[in-house]
Amino acid sequence: MAVVFDHPKSLLDVPTHFCPGCGHGIVHRLVCEVIDEMGIEGETIGVVPVGCSVMSYNYFGCDVIEAPHGRAPAVATGVKRTNPDKMVFSYQGDGDLAAIGTAETVHVGTRGENIVIIFINNTTYGMTGGQMAPTTLPGQVTQTTPFGRNVETAGYPIRICEMMATLSGTALAQRVAIDSVPHIREAKKAIRKAFQNEKEKRGLSIIEVLSTCPTNWGLSPVEAMGFVKDKMIPYYPLGVYKDVTAEEAEA
Repeated sequence: MAVVFDHPKSLLDVPTHFCPGCGHGIVHRLVCEVIDEMGIEGETIGVVPVGCSVMSYNYFGCDVIEAPHGRAPAVATGVKRTNPDKMVFSYQGDGDLAAIGTAETVHVGTRGENIVIIFINNTTYGMTGGQMAPTTLPGQVTQTTPFGRNVETAGYPIRICEMMATLSGTALAQRVAIDSVPHIREAKKAIRKAFQNEKEKRGLSIIEVLSTCPTNWGLSPVEAMGFVKDKMIPYYPLGVYKDVTAEEAEA
């Protein structure tokens, strides 16, 4: 009988430390499925910074480097430039990538570094207690916004894909979600395309994944999926914001 669903070989078979309903596990699996399908486990190097993604080295079967908070794109740049034949990706959360790491993120786009960024947007600082993040929605309650995010004092959330799409070195900027099976399938396609872009040396590819943080949101896993669908997607529309390959094909 043909096997239609199996454990990815590059996803290590270890107990998870993530909370029930956390979206990280889903995204980890998608990344590893792509690595397996492309046959690049031995050629891939991941970079994970301090933050929600810091334990990812326990799950990815490829080589993984831990970076200081926010500095994963800079570290990934160094790894790729010294090992241009390797596939290099960073795996980052919103508090990391969109706050302390904003400059690194922007400048790998301006330089067109040939790496992949997997960006997890769960609207909160998940690992350090649920404080407001740059992606926290207007009116959203967090540990540091008990009455909801007030845009008059805290500003508006950052839409990363839209921003990165304006940079000349960005080859692919796409936002996906993991709140439903169709969206999960679309997320995998986007991640696969990002790695294929790197293989073809097209420049920076960034995949933003709208994900869940049930514990810090104070929701059940099922309710958290509903939050992504009903609250996050309307504010952060899914879709491709830049695709250099598609633009070239239309030219």
